[in-house]
This record gives sequence, C-alpha cells and structure tokens, in this order.
Amino acid sequence: MNATPPVESKPASQRRGRGLGLDPRMVSMLLALLAIWIALEVLTHGLFLSPRNLYNLSIKASAIGVISCGMMFVIVARQIDLSVGSLLAFTGMFTAFTQAGWFEGTPWGWVLSIAAGTGIGVAVGLFQGWWVAYRGLPALIVTLAGFLIYRGAAFLVADGQTIAPLDETYQVLGGGPLGSLGVPASWAIGAVGCAWLAWLVWSTRRERARYTADQGPAWLDVLKVVVGAAAILGFVAVMVSYPNRVKLDADGEPTGMGIGVPVLILIAVVAVLSFLAQRTRFGRYVFAYGGNPEAATLAGINTRWLVVKIFVMMGILSMIAAVITTARLNAGANSIGQYAELYAIAGAVIGGTALAGGVGSVPGAVVGALVIQSLENGMLLLDIEVAKRQIVIGLTLLLAGWFDVEFTRWQSR
Repeated sequence: MNATPPVESKPASQRRGRGLGLDPRMVSMLLALLAIWIALEVLTHGLFLSPRNLYNLSIKASAIGVISCGMMFVIVARQIDLSVGSLLAFTGMFTAFTQAGWFEGTPWGWVLSIAAGTGIGVAVGLFQGWWVAYRGLPALIVTLAGFLIYRGAAFLVADGQTIAPLDETYQVLGGGPLGSLGVPASWAIGAVGCAWLAWLVWSTRRERARYTADQGPAWLDVLKVVVGAAAILGFVAVMVSYPNRVKLDADGEPTGMGIGVPVLILIAVVAVLSFLAQRTRFGRYVFAYGGNPEAATLAGINTRWLVVKIFVMMGILSMIAAVITTARLNAGANSIGQYAELYAIAGAVIGGTALAGGVGSVPGAVVGALVIQSLENGMLLLDIEVAKRQIVIGLTLLLAGWFDVEFTRWQSR
C-alpha cells in the first residue's frame, strides 16, 4: 500500500510541471501568499511581520486551518458543508457548559468535556451524513438546515449566556501566555520539521525512481529542502523573539513565547489527514469518488458509508476548532464561529481544491486558510471597517474560483 504514489499527486492539475517535480497550484498559492505578506508589510509600515502580529496570526489561523482541511475532503467528494461555523459554536458551548457544570472540580474534567463535545460532533456528522448518503438530500440543503439548527442549539445550551472562565489547563490549548512551547521546545520542533522535510523529499525521490516515474532534477529537490528549512527555522525564530511577559527567566526577564499550542494541533491535524489522503483506502476512495462517483460505485466502493464518514470527520474537526477558539477566548459564547464555514470553503478553494471534485490537498487547504486569515488580519491592522473587509474576502474567493476554472482548462489542453 505504501509503495504506491500519493493519490493527491495523480490528478490532471499536476501533470504540467511534473517534469520539474512541482505542483503548479501550490507554487501559485505560495507566491500569492508571499505577495500578500509583502504588500501588507509595506502598507502597515512593518507592523504585519512583527513577532507579536505573526504569533497572533498563527493562533487565529489554526482554527480556520483545521476546518479548511476537513472542507477539502468534503469538496473533493463533491459535497459542501455550510454548518461548520454553527457546529463550532454548538460544540464549543457544550464543551464549556459541561466543563463549568457537569465536570467542575473533577480531575481531568476538561478532558471529559472535550470528549463530550467530540461526541456531539460525531453525532451531528452521522446525522447529516445519513440524510445526504441514505436519504438522497443534497448536502447544500442538509447543511444549510444545520447552519440554522446548531446556531440555535448553541444559544439554548446556556440560554444565550457566555460561560467563563474555563479550566486553566484547558486554556493552554488556546495559545495564550501559558499556551506556547517556549524557546528550547520550539527550536526542537523546528529541527524535527527540517529533518522530516529532508526525509520526505528524499523518500519521494527514491520512490519515484523505483517505479521509473518522471521527477525533477536533483538540484531542485535540494532547493526545496533549503527553502523549506529556511521557512521553518525563520518561523521558529520569529515566534521565540516574541516576549512572554508571564513566563520569566532566572533574571526576571521575559522568555520567548515560541510556537503556540494551537499551531501544534494544526500540524497534528495536517499530518493525520495527509496520511489518510495519501496512504489509506479511505483517502483513495474519497478522491476516486470525487473524480467519478458512478465509476467508484461500480468498482465496489461503499460510497454511502464513505460520505457518512466524511461528514463525521468534519464534525470532529469542527469540535477541534471549537476547542482552540474557546480556549483562546477563555469562554464559551454562542456567537463564535460566525462566517467560519465561508472562510473554510474559501481556504479550501484558494488552496487548490477543485470545485468539480476529485482534486485537492491538505497542505493547500492550510495555505488557503493562511491567505484568508492574512488578509483579515492585515485589513484589521489597517483599520478597514468590517463591511469592506467582507467585500475583499468575497472578491478573493471569486478570484480563486475563476483561477480554478481557468487552471483546469489550461491543464486539459
């Protein structure tokens, strides 16, 4: 099973540029992100790329990145989920409610509350997946109904009241002053990331050589490792340069914040979902179903149960995003998660997920989420009013959709 090339490397969208071993979609998105960062750095007079802002950006982008990864699977399978923002609010409120009520004062009560919220996410996923897969209702209708139902349920959990404060250990998951790794652990994570990147490039090249598949020149693979390692170490350097005024060293000076815990959660989600997409039957079946549902059914794939599992996964990821959000705010509020579904869809599409289904990648969804959050963050620093920020985000999604259509046409020539 592990000897076969990753599913995500096979779609037509990657045929051109394969001679150099590059994914044109990913390269385009990374260049666009770089251009956005440079422009925002200039417009904010050096504020955007400051350690404080980049740390906050990484924390806020983590929650959107988590659900964008799940949305990638949903869209690849030719479905849609408009309920993730409301489900984020519902599971977040239920987690906070059980933590402050049922499990208050209980050892590991915050863990039990997360388990309870996860149960809600799984139940909702089963419910929505059943309607879509076994009753034949369009996912648009089912999840639009969920958009209204779960937002109302979030309000009813505590009669519209905000639940605060939450467990101190739970707050670590939100990336506050106590929710960062510090300097030594952050550099260790960075070193592991660089080693993993080098191993990934080397193993991919060896695997392609084994099956005599087309691959780029060796110097390009070296360049990938060098640029990727520089980006990882640069990110760590910025994170540790942001002073943590809560944690002091022996001399009473602030220590470095380091990588936030929500970023670690996002990395873990990306690792697991990338493995599912590239190395498991589930991942291959999702992409096969998205590419041609009829052929997948005729091939013996249980496509109904596959769709249910996709929605269950989306429910769990919505819960993870809810944990990050409520832990960061140190409160459960029924208003959280607004527009999260739109940002998740935008992140997946901007990251190269084809609206027609069958094409997408987990890292691309993260890049797309980072693009969306960077624009939101930059416009906030520029003191642009909310209405105008929404217009810009909407136009960005429109541009990404147009790019997807034109790119697909170009690839098919």
